[in-house]
Amino acid sequence: MRAAVRRAATAVAVLALLLTGCSGGGDDGRDADGTIRLRFQSLAWQKESVDANKQLVREWNAAHPEVQVEYVQGSWDSVHDQLLTSFEGGEAPDIIHDASDDLADFAYGGYLADLRPLLPTRLKADIPEQSWRTTTFGEGVHGVPFLQEPRVLIANTKLLKASGARIPTPEHPWSWEEFRQVTKELTGKGRYGIAWPLKEPVSVTLNLGLSGGGQLFHRDSDGKAVLRFEPGDGVVTGTIHDQVNTDRSAARSALGMGGSDALPGFFGGRYAMLPLGFSYRQQIIQQAPEGFDWTVLPMPAGAGGAVQGVSPQTLSVAEESPHKREAVAFIDFLLRPANMVRLARGDWMLPTGTEALADPSLRVAEHGWAVGAALAEGLRPAPAQSVRGYPEWKDKVATPAYQEFYSGAIGTDELSKRLVEDGNRVLARYQR
Repeated sequence: MRAAVRRAATAVAVLALLLTGCSGGGDDGRDADGTIRLRFQSLAWQKESVDANKQLVREWNAAHPEVQVEYVQGSWDSVHDQLLTSFEGGEAPDIIHDASDDLADFAYGGYLADLRPLLPTRLKADIPEQSWRTTTFGEGVHGVPFLQEPRVLIANTKLLKASGARIPTPEHPWSWEEFRQVTKELTGKGRYGIAWPLKEPVSVTLNLGLSGGGQLFHRDSDGKAVLRFEPGDGVVTGTIHDQVNTDRSAARSALGMGGSDALPGFFGGRYAMLPLGFSYRQQIIQQAPEGFDWTVLPMPAGAGGAVQGVSPQTLSVAEESPHKREAVAFIDFLLRPANMVRLARGDWMLPTGTEALADPSLRVAEHGWAVGAALAEGLRPAPAQSVRGYPEWKDKVATPAYQEFYSGAIGTDELSKRLVEDGNRVLARYQR
């Protein structure tokens, strides 16, 4: 009886597929009149950014009546789990906004289309190779990197000038040793030279670690990822640890904060400097007391040079999308130089595109735009960009280890042991 039911169900399903194929509508994302419908899930959250994205969707739809795009609002807080559920349930949006460090498992899992045969020549040429590396997994390119955010120092201008410290520039940044000395000089009664908001310490540490000559993640002769803690990996970690525990120039209470949590203390003069993502400038403009004078400075540089890792925001296409070519055409429209500038200004970030980055509106001194643009050349793929198992290593091994190290609970040897020995056991499970 059950076999007969299954045979009948199969026959009905086959008939439905045949009918769908004959009609040219239904499951292939087309309306009855042949109009293609694409869903674009955006993670824009700031009003300026949401407005810019929605306006660009409207402009596309007005110019392309045969390919209509629906704007779907997503959230950075839940995007990984939400996408995993939608992929497994066959309900993924056609065009997916995410960050490059979240793509590895989706790319290797076959959920994201390889864009190499679909990308227009203009778009491929406009974005530098170092940015394309952030979305290359194996042999495939599984996303278009379009916005990136260097970390910068936001300084209280009045306190910085009063200290007599040399003002760093992108061409002549502080060394990590000079930076440590400056934070000691900026420390006074009721004031710390710096606060490190390290609620999420791993990406900050790894990305800044490149400037000290650190890398932590390496590839062995078989191409497998392995962890090694080398002298360069101790430059940034050692500086932060010593500022908190030896010099007392960094506020211990800030270690558990997010960037926004530290802003009131910065505005109140409790902290002279904050290392923050470039986009925090918008919050500072909105929240700073009237007359508060602040400036944007480059992060320190070490043996590795004035470089830091980034995980750009990306646009990908779902492998299951029946209209990949049209989806890529929309991405190409969204990332035309003038449009990329609109998106960058909406998010207070930097575009990856060479032509967009050269736009005069992103080169003005006001609000530190020129400093950020000057740092773009030194942005590199985050060290763990393509490593499978990185999310588990970050959550279960690295985050608690860094938190304990920065608070002074463990020393460098124990930090190295946990990151490397425990970490390599995690990575091995993903590379069998």
